[in-house]
Amino acid sequence: MSERAGLPGLAGPKAEKAVSLALQGGGAHGAFTWGVLDHLIEDGRLAFEAISGASAGAMNAVVLAEGWRRGGAEGARQCLHDFWRDISLDGELPPYQARIVRQALGFWTDERSPFRIWLDFFSGFASPYQNVLDVNPLRDALEALIRFDEVRECGGVKLFISATNVWTGKVKVFEKNELTVDHLLASACLPEIFKAVEIEGVPYWDGGYMGNPPLFPLFYGVSTNDVLLVQINPIERRETPRTRGEIHDRLSEITFNAPLLRELRAVDFVTRLLDEGKLAEGDYKRVLLHRIEPTGHFDDFPARTRRTADWTMMKTLFERGRSAARDWLDRHYDDIGVRRTIDLRPTYE
Repeated sequence: MSERAGLPGLAGPKAEKAVSLALQGGGAHGAFTWGVLDHLIEDGRLAFEAISGASAGAMNAVVLAEGWRRGGAEGARQCLHDFWRDISLDGELPPYQARIVRQALGFWTDERSPFRIWLDFFSGFASPYQNVLDVNPLRDALEALIRFDEVRECGGVKLFISATNVWTGKVKVFEKNELTVDHLLASACLPEIFKAVEIEGVPYWDGGYMGNPPLFPLFYGVSTNDVLLVQINPIERRETPRTRGEIHDRLSEITFNAPLLRELRAVDFVTRLLDEGKLAEGDYKRVLLHRIEPTGHFDDFPARTRRTADWTMMKTLFERGRSAARDWLDRHYDDIGVRRTIDLRPTYE
């Protein structure tokens, strides 16, 4: 999968440094991450040794790997474009397939659309286990998009996809060599809509509940110390939600950011102990954490638009993601491999 020898992971011919990517989930707002990835790939100076992701972040990670398998860097850019275009309202999937894919991802465009009414009914009064059809329509669409058997067998990038173990409440991270469509479905399984996805007899829900995205897999078995977090769920919002929908959306943001904040606190704690000489450098990894964040990019796209399948919005977020990646590279490329570029304590305190 790599085009250049000497660097781990997915490395184009211009790659000079390697990073790991941590991709947060967030529905249609994942189009921002698509834009970030598109510019990083086009720029070409970074190799991707490992990618972790949850929900939409997991989709971006696996689609990127699938596209690189098909046609290198340009194949990855094209595959990501096709994925996001296909799940939009203007996509080229057959109408029935496009509709069910968007519904499975939780997208709607009309507050009183039939799917929104159905979702309100099930989330307020019923369980997905009362749905006698027991289908997840995203399965067929993903199997048509991704050749999981070939992704598993390709060398290069390491993939880590998170899901939440329903029985234990703990995060479960699945690696590339075991990935199937079930693992992606589990990573994006919203329990108010779908039955838990069973893998080897164990039920799983959306990975964002306990690892959005999981950072710890990028600390072990990965040679690079640099981790680039692409965050799309705002940590702060300076407004009080008042409607039912606004309250639900803010609760979702808080819930899906909580595991990330815990991991950032742990990274900061270990780093401070290393700085103080209380831990040996050889025994603990000094993580150089970087972040491309949503601040300013989602001001006109409130949380509820995560469920909007509008292509114009997705293209806007894509362009903002490209711009954010360009700005980050301009400011911090020289810091990669040298120092972290995020002050962690104000983030989690």
